[in-house]
Amino acid sequence: MSENHRPLHPSHEEHMQRALKLARQGAENGEVPVGAVIVHEGRIIAQAYNRVEMLKDPTAHAEMIAITQAASALGDWRLENATMYVTKEPCVMCAGAIVLARIARVVWGTADPLRGGCVSVFNILRSEALNHRPVIVGGILEAECRLILQDFFRARRGKMD
Repeated sequence: MSENHRPLHPSHEEHMQRALKLARQGAENGEVPVGAVIVHEGRIIAQAYNRVEMLKDPTAHAEMIAITQAASALGDWRLENATMYVTKEPCVMCAGAIVLARIARVVWGTADPLRGGCVSVFNILRSEALNHRPVIVGGILEAECRLILQDFFRARRGKMD
């Protein structure tokens, strides 16, 4: 069975729903709607949405903020037994941080065929040149995750016309 078509883990949908809720919060604040949740030993230890506009910081992606929170929660930068749930395939920067943090599993909703840093454009999470390769599960609540992004950018384009 391919990584994108595995049977759902009972909590995958639940955690992705939480990530979607965070993405909606981000959209309400004018941010690109991406939400991330990190789970360790069955409990949520970090959750974030994009804050690039709010913080005026190009690195303030949901994944980066969540990784920082998770490391703080565990008191260690190694997130070896953690799973990240994120609504969109992480970019190159976030994929690099995932590898450096040694996150065990990355679960995302929708792929990013234009800028995906994990498998769509760049294959950072599968690179044999790097010292860590997390398990990848894609396509969890894919339609909902894609729709929130499409709606956000459609509305943004409408305001620009």
